[in-house]
Amino acid sequence: MSGFDVRRVAKATTPRGDILLTRRDGSEGPVLELRVNGVYVMDTRETSSEVALADAALAANASPVRVLVGGLGLGFTAAEVLRDPRVRELVVVEIEEPVVDWMRAGTIPHGPALFADPRVEVVVADLRDFLAAPGTAFDLILLDVDNGPGNLVHAGNARLYDGAGLEALRDMTTPGGTVAIWSASPAPELLTAMSTVIGPARELSCPVHRDAHPTDYYLYTATKGRPDLPGHPSVATTGRELTSP
Repeated sequence: MSGFDVRRVAKATTPRGDILLTRRDGSEGPVLELRVNGVYVMDTRETSSEVALADAALAANASPVRVLVGGLGLGFTAAEVLRDPRVRELVVVEIEEPVVDWMRAGTIPHGPALFADPRVEVVVADLRDFLAAPGTAFDLILLDVDNGPGNLVHAGNARLYDGAGLEALRDMTTPGGTVAIWSASPAPELLTAMSTVIGPARELSCPVHRDAHPTDYYLYTATKGRPDLPGHPSVATTGRELTSP
């Protein structure tokens, strides 16, 4: 890559493939990049949509006391959740233990600060297994385990976005709670499915600049109905909501 010095910071192999953390140094300063199973996951240069995922969910709930984040990544969604003083408990479920270890040990420099927050519990598990186990419901559930339902990190993750997967998310959400899912590309079928299975759903677009090229990432949110409130039809809506990089 011309103009950049790219080097490997850490690498691990799990039953699902290789996990690679690299660092590139250039005019923009040092940038860490995470790839899982050969798929680009995220880097530390463009994190606005990961932050927006947390912000959109937090804005949709008056009392986000217990929050679940599926997918640790480089920790930016979790860190944004913790900025909200209403949050009393944050559970992060991450399938790849090396990523957790790199964050905890400071291989990813901002990681130790996240783990130092007493509200945080990190669970190393497949999110599908976590959702299948009985447990206390969450006010917010945020998913960023793939690049969206159309670009999976692991083929088995497709089950997170089908009817049964969305039902599991709904069942682990408190009445009036919100489910939010990040996607690198438009996912109209996901929007419709979330509206049908969970409740009123919305698509938000987040403009970002990736390698000097403008593009959009997408957030999908759905609010679970409350039995103590009058019923309302399940409606899927779309809208462009600008988020600052």
